[in-house]
Amino acid sequence: MQRKRMEIRVERIKRQLQQIGDMRPGSLNQQLTVCGRPGCRCQDPSTPQKHGPYFQLSYVHQGKSTTQFIPKDLVSPVARQLDNYKTFKALTAEWVGLALAIAKEKLAAEKARLKSGVQQKGPGRADSST
Repeated sequence: MQRKRMEIRVERIKRQLQQIGDMRPGSLNQQLTVCGRPGCRCQDPSTPQKHGPYFQLSYVHQGKSTTQFIPKDLVSPVARQLDNYKTFKALTAEWVGLALAIAKEKLAAEKARLKSGVQQKGPGRADSST
């Protein structure tokens, strides 16, 4: 990709990042449970009806694993936050990749410039033959 196009894409990524709302890492899982009460509907051998669903959020932050239950009425906003975090991660990964490619092109251009400058004798340049 041409350097100018990469720089334009980086600017678009920056704008997209500014639009991301609340976010959080992790995953949201739905769980059904079986209790220990004899005769409960969840214990029925032919047609068990498990309790739930319950929603559990799990994530790791700064090396610490955390799990918490999420009330049913908050599942939708939490799911949006999880999606926003995935978008954030994807955009920042793309930005880093582009930044590396841009830096590589700039370094190659600077090396070429220095190489062509060394071959030319000019004021203030030492002559290697003396």
